[in-house]
Amino acid sequence: MLEFALNDFETASKAVLAYLHQRFGFSLWMVTRTEGEDWIILQTEDHGYGVKQGTVFRWADSFCFDMVKGNGPRVAPNSDAVPAYARAAIGQQVPIKAYIGVPLLDAQGALFGTLCAIDPLPQPEALVKDQSLFELLAGLLSALLQAELKAAHEARRSERLELEAQTDSLTQLYNRRAWDRLLSKEEERCRRYGYPAVVLCIDLDELKHVNDTQGHAAGDALIRRAADALRTAAREADIVARLGGDEFGLIGVECDQEGAVALLERIRQALADFGVAASIGLAPRIPADGLAAAWETADRLMYEDKRAR
Repeated sequence: MLEFALNDFETASKAVLAYLHQRFGFSLWMVTRTEGEDWIILQTEDHGYGVKQGTVFRWADSFCFDMVKGNGPRVAPNSDAVPAYARAAIGQQVPIKAYIGVPLLDAQGALFGTLCAIDPLPQPEALVKDQSLFELLAGLLSALLQAELKAAHEARRSERLELEAQTDSLTQLYNRRAWDRLLSKEEERCRRYGYPAVVLCIDLDELKHVNDTQGHAAGDALIRRAADALRTAAREADIVARLGGDEFGLIGVECDQEGAVALLERIRQALADFGVAASIGLAPRIPADGLAAAWETADRLMYEDKRAR
């Protein structure tokens, strides 16, 4: 019997995967997220492949990539008999002889990821008759996902409003305490839904010189210009904070590689427009490591940028 919490996509995914394994076997069942070139594993029911939550494969290498493009069926009891699956790169990495895959859709009807399974041995042809069940469960998960993603966006707005009081008095940006909390909340969403994100560390190059030669009022004005530049460059969903002294942090929310390049370019241009010289480090969130590790990497890269100057 299939039982799961209807208000929790993560719990429902785990229950669906456990149910499908119990009923149909297969060594690996997964709920996945596609993001650019990445195929991110959100949940697994693994009995032999050693694939864990947070593992990232190349999307174009997967059977699911060909399934979504219509190059192969959703249920393939003998995947070697399907040319697209037989030549897929993932089959060279792990043994696959049977496959099931159904798309998961977001609220806009766009591809979010897949509900899928693989096994190292061919399976009975009768499995094809159960395709409607796999599609039904994928549809239910998609509906739950869509509602939860909408709720997650609302929760993000509520968190921002709740933390408005935790701002830096000089710049009116979030302060370090708010940054720590928002970083943690955003990491929860990234882990649950496979969101991409980037972290930037920005450190002013000339604050000490300005303070020493022009006075602290001029230094404060420089800090405020930097804050205004970052606000100008950031998108509405992004998180911008003054972390202390002359250091700022920015989280690019739901920001992929292409978006990160554009964000960095906007920041550099905005700082130049506001007459602010700064060193910048940018690091993407790696699913296996999380946003805290990305922040550490961005901070290290910022200091490397500063030394290079």
